[in-house]
Amino acid sequence: LAGGPVLPSAPDVIGRTLFDLPGSSDLTVTVLLPNDYLHQAPSQSLVRIQSTDGKKYLRVVTAGPLAEPDGLRGDSPMLQAVATHGGDYLPPYHGRLQVSILGEELADGTLVPPRLRPLPNSPVWVLGDEESGRVLKCGGDVRLGLAAGHDGVVVGVPSEFKAVFPRHTAILGTTGGGKSNTVAGLVKRATDAGMAVVLLDVEGEYTRLHEPNADRRMSAALADRGLKAEGVPSDRMTVYHLVGRETTNPQHPRLKPFSLQFAWLSPYQVFEILGLSEAQQERFLKAYDITKEVMRELHIFPAERNAEQEQMVAELDEFERGYPRMTLRMLMDVVGACLERADSAGGSKKKRGKADEDDEEGESYRVEPKSKGFNTSQGIAAIKKRIQTANPPKNAISWRGLMGRLGRLNRLKVFTEEDGGPLPVVYKSLLKPGSLSVFDLSDSGYSELNNLVIADLLRGVQSAQDELYERWEKTGGDKPPRVLIVIEEAHEFLSDERIDKTPILFQQVARIAKRGRKRWLGLCFVTQLPAHLPKQVLGLCNSFILHKLTDPFVVNQLQRQVGGVDDGLWDRLPALAPGQAVAAFPHFTRPVLVSVDPAPCQLRMTE
Repeated sequence: LAGGPVLPSAPDVIGRTLFDLPGSSDLTVTVLLPNDYLHQAPSQSLVRIQSTDGKKYLRVVTAGPLAEPDGLRGDSPMLQAVATHGGDYLPPYHGRLQVSILGEELADGTLVPPRLRPLPNSPVWVLGDEESGRVLKCGGDVRLGLAAGHDGVVVGVPSEFKAVFPRHTAILGTTGGGKSNTVAGLVKRATDAGMAVVLLDVEGEYTRLHEPNADRRMSAALADRGLKAEGVPSDRMTVYHLVGRETTNPQHPRLKPFSLQFAWLSPYQVFEILGLSEAQQERFLKAYDITKEVMRELHIFPAERNAEQEQMVAELDEFERGYPRMTLRMLMDVVGACLERADSAGGSKKKRGKADEDDEEGESYRVEPKSKGFNTSQGIAAIKKRIQTANPPKNAISWRGLMGRLGRLNRLKVFTEEDGGPLPVVYKSLLKPGSLSVFDLSDSGYSELNNLVIADLLRGVQSAQDELYERWEKTGGDKPPRVLIVIEEAHEFLSDERIDKTPILFQQVARIAKRGRKRWLGLCFVTQLPAHLPKQVLGLCNSFILHKLTDPFVVNQLQRQVGGVDDGLWDRLPALAPGQAVAAFPHFTRPVLVSVDPAPCQLRMTE
């Protein structure tokens, strides 16, 4: 570039476009600027180009500003000698930017896809923070942080815009990238905006969100941005923990133990999560059907001459939920009877009595139910009658394996039975505007139990929200609440390794995701191992907050799913500092590099 760059000649012009070169890209334009303007166009800032043919273009700085000497190569022998042997010689130099296209700007300010490129020597202006915010359309009452390159542009998400949160979000990043800080801030501001937030906390990190952030550095950083440390009001936050399990914050003012209802769990989800073999699955479903028939015969459900309950049974979708009022003990009673029958049928006639020899099916076996309703003479007779009618398989090995799995589940003592105990969650109570419900699963013991809890909560919240929407559509009144469900460590619930083994579970999550979009029920998946999430789960998300990611395979996968992110941002992803993230939401004009605000509330596992 002999003679240096063309100096700006109009007010506020920082530089001018350069001629295209043989290696130039159709999507980028090179801008040269004097060294005095080098720091006025940092990476990710927006610029306006007034082409010499009269057209206006808006572009974003995706590379630079880079410093280049006038009339010399940066690696020329003379400059290398000065750098290595010392000297004060500094040649005249200029700046170079690469800017990517946002669109052509019409007279009324509308952005449309460009048909042409800016001509050479066209003047370039940097947009101010206020105008940049309008162009990026990245505002919202759920604040995330500040846009990189625009210290005055606040990035947020509109809580009442149905095209954002209900279309589901993924927060991804490696350990130490700042995901927990982002989640805590998002949850706090979502509740402040009147959303009902349900947080499934696998590690017990978020049980102190009612306290203000006590870290001095974080408090100072908040003050620097004009924010203050404050927690979610205690009267709007509840911490739930499974019965018989500990919580990471036993001093929380609103602490509630809860249990699960076996009747709410889809039988298909249960045997998938328990990892039953094909033979065990067959016996599980056979025993489940027998249990239903026994309950019907004993008028446990539906009750005698109860038309409403009869209608409920007729409309029951067992891919969504289980059979009403069925308990785990009832199912185990039937499985135990089937096991006794299989053992009896497997013995030799010499070892059986005369009554057994007269019974070709070997139906003389002991039935000793323990569940209420089944442990009567009528119950025993009904069980034997229904087993004889159904004629389940008699291989005792698979029945014994199934009984062992159910026994393990029963020993967890997390299901509400007939003899009382902690009540299950009242799902409608989770859907109060501005409330935060944290489910502390840190002491659950094993991932299968977590998966049962999460599956139950997802179904329960969806059912409660559906009921509120149906009532609102029929009678009017207050609109149902805006709901956000945050699933921490989502790879443990829906891993790529398990997706083929748990298709029913994934199908239910997919149904919730699709139906939730219309009923203001949003899902937020958080994980430090996005490679373990199946692409089907990421495909449910339209919004992404991407912290530091170093795995090239994961980055390549996300590049195919997250649109509009320029190569400069993808290149930065492996080197993002803690607290930085690439945010891509449907209402943004383009994805934005964000300096995430420090969480105003207290996280448990921070130093």
